[in-house]
Amino acid sequence: MANGAAPPAREYTEYSRATRLVIMIALMLGAIMQVIDTSIVNVAIPQMMGNLGATLDQIGWVSTGYLIAMVIVLPLTGWLSALFGRKRYLAYSMISFTIASVLCGISRTLGQLVLFRIFQGIGGAALISTAQATMMEIYPPNQLGMVQAIYGIGIMVGPTIGPTLGGWLTDNYSWPWIFFINLPIGTLAAILTFLFVHDSEHKRANVGVDLTGIMLLAIGLGSLQVVLEKGNREDWFASPFIVWMSVAAVMGIVGFVLWELRTPHPAVNLRVLRDRGFSAGAIFAVVLGFGLFGGIFILPVFLQQLQHFTALQTGMMMLPGAISTAIVMPFAGKLVSHFPARNLVALGAIAFVVSSFLLSKLTMDTGYSQMFWPLVLRGAAMGFLFVPLTLATLIGLKGKDLADGTGLFNLARTVGGSAGIAVLSTLLDRRMAFHRAILVEHVNLYNPATIIRLRTLEAGFLAKGSSLPVARQQALAIVDRIVQGQAAVLSYADVFYLIAIFFVCALPLLLLFKKGRSIPSGRPGPVAE
Repeated sequence: MANGAAPPAREYTEYSRATRLVIMIALMLGAIMQVIDTSIVNVAIPQMMGNLGATLDQIGWVSTGYLIAMVIVLPLTGWLSALFGRKRYLAYSMISFTIASVLCGISRTLGQLVLFRIFQGIGGAALISTAQATMMEIYPPNQLGMVQAIYGIGIMVGPTIGPTLGGWLTDNYSWPWIFFINLPIGTLAAILTFLFVHDSEHKRANVGVDLTGIMLLAIGLGSLQVVLEKGNREDWFASPFIVWMSVAAVMGIVGFVLWELRTPHPAVNLRVLRDRGFSAGAIFAVVLGFGLFGGIFILPVFLQQLQHFTALQTGMMMLPGAISTAIVMPFAGKLVSHFPARNLVALGAIAFVVSSFLLSKLTMDTGYSQMFWPLVLRGAAMGFLFVPLTLATLIGLKGKDLADGTGLFNLARTVGGSAGIAVLSTLLDRRMAFHRAILVEHVNLYNPATIIRLRTLEAGFLAKGSSLPVARQQALAIVDRIVQGQAAVLSYADVFYLIAIFFVCALPLLLLFKKGRSIPSGRPGPVAE
């Protein structure tokens, strides 16, 4: 330094090893609680519909309201952390999330449940974004790989465990218990946060309130999330409601970007996007969310609709992939200190493409043994993707930029997940109709193979005592079911091919990352400012 003064100490010097461990436990508990709640509700929807007297379209707002609130708050987490102080913002978010969970469990009307889920989403944003930024600030640089690996286990495994846990709680108790289990977890996390977390040294004084930016953000991202959640059910732009929501989304997002770039005290610091590595990582995070959440949505639908698995059986089928992710992530956290992050991300993306290709070979007769290795490979790919991608994206940001960048990075992954579910569900419906039309052209009374199959089925039903007209109707119904099943199998193959294509198209983004290692492998030393 020019004046000879000692450089300011890094924040991680304020914490002992034991204190860091306690803080990590607290933040992990909050993150796992939040991520699991994103998917745990889905398996309890039938019970909720019956207890609350709601239709399928109405009950969908239980998930939509939660996601809309979280998506709006995620990019604001850096500003909110500076406004309230990191310690209080984290702890109060944990408390509000826990209280909202209990209120969800005791809700007796659909309106109450949706309202409290919105409060959950508001509190849950900090449990992902601010928690991740905090761990990157309180740990030395050479430990960030392993820290992000441990943190990533909760983020990436949570969506897989959620349906399994939710199915078990719903089958053995009742749907309110999927919310009540958050009470002890959230309480412990909040207490530990209050006791051990300090406010960030980068806290900004006299932070203004950018009401215009927040309003535009809420309109833009809120409308976009409604479009993604409801678009397929409303037949997209055939619905005036979706058209108006799309217009509101475009106007809100464009207006928000223009305003934030012009105002001197923005609620969201979009200037972090000038960092090419961060911008590339944020775009790749959209693809990661697309593959992660889209795959988690598609696989259970395949297993439950075509192979008639229960929610618990579906969760057990997907469990090997979650275990694979948990095993590989610490390994990836070690490797990121020795190899360029973009090489590890490329390895994970290629493994994900291979697993998607293998899953595209699913048939009506596919069993556990045929799905085991593709799901294990998919889980391992997620392990190699999350840690290197997170570090390569965020490692160049410091201070307040890190908090802002973490919120945008997690927003990108969340929006990618919503887009994945919307796009893949639409594609599934459209391709199923397409493949059925193609198959029906060949399955007709002029096809000898069809005639033979119908006569064989008729003979079987006649032998069981059915009359000739009834036997013919039963045979036609069986053939129609076979055609529908084969059309569905071909449609799922198309979906997995699309996921693979998305990852292949994202690979050139890795060229924008730095060529060297993202974090040092040696012991941390003093850093000159």
